[in-house]
Amino acid sequence: MDYLKIFAPATVANVSCGFDSLGFAVDAVGDEMTFTKTAEKGVKITNITGADLTYNIDENAASAVVKKILKDANADFGIALTIHKGFAPGSGLGSSAASAAGAAFGANQLVGNIYSDLELTKFAMFGEEVACGSAIADNVSAAIYGGFVLVRSYDPLEIIKLPVPGELRVVAIHPQIEIKTKDARDVLPIEIPLKDAVTQWANVGGLISGLYTDNYNLISNSLVDIIVEPARKPLIPFFDDVKNAAIKAGALGAGISGSGPTIFALCKGDEIAEKVYKSIKESYQNTGIDFEMFISKINPEGIRIKNSY
Repeated sequence: MDYLKIFAPATVANVSCGFDSLGFAVDAVGDEMTFTKTAEKGVKITNITGADLTYNIDENAASAVVKKILKDANADFGIALTIHKGFAPGSGLGSSAASAAGAAFGANQLVGNIYSDLELTKFAMFGEEVACGSAIADNVSAAIYGGFVLVRSYDPLEIIKLPVPGELRVVAIHPQIEIKTKDARDVLPIEIPLKDAVTQWANVGGLISGLYTDNYNLISNSLVDIIVEPARKPLIPFFDDVKNAAIKAGALGAGISGSGPTIFALCKGDEIAEKVYKSIKESYQNTGIDFEMFISKINPEGIRIKNSY
């Protein structure tokens, strides 16, 4: 294989109760990336569209990952890379993660598909560290594995792919404001009461059980975050209005995607998802803040090849 074009999906992390440990891939939004073998060793970025990102190969999450894989695989060729961002950085939808995970996947294909999904996640985590200073696995693993994932452990790294009920849909609204990940981290409590921790653990367990048993009522009852969401929601204008509108329209639950400002709502079936979409849109259209929205199935496969030769 000398050329590869891929789709790297956006992702929703935390999923209410699962801070830094749960995530899922979406199907409607993501990046497109191309990888072309070159006789000259090393990596170069030939084009970036859709966002203003650096061409410095050591500072760009995607090229940094490709460089690391080429070195690790002792490749006797180089890779020319293009990136088209299908959604905005700082959206809370795993923008740098899509680039990093896509880069790991694409480079792996050109070096002979020699790395496992777990190894690719580790490479992509390096890209996340380059982009935002933290080697977090929830977004990148969701993009690589597809569907829902649980980051059960970081040391050693253990990723568990969870089942996805067939009728599960996600509606998301991205207010056109920027929330820096550092700022969203700074507002988090350093200590939490044991009672709150127990409640949160129980919700994570309930959500995972609901995914395994297609129990939408259990999923709904478990999509509750009493630790992170209360601290972060003041950063997102009209968050409560959006969440209330979504739940009133029939959503299973709603919360902050990643560190925000995107707000997601999980729904059962297309009909309810359409109602939730309309209700959220109506709740936000007179706020004076521009926004984008989408409805999506949960992406079961993660990164996918669009073209290759």
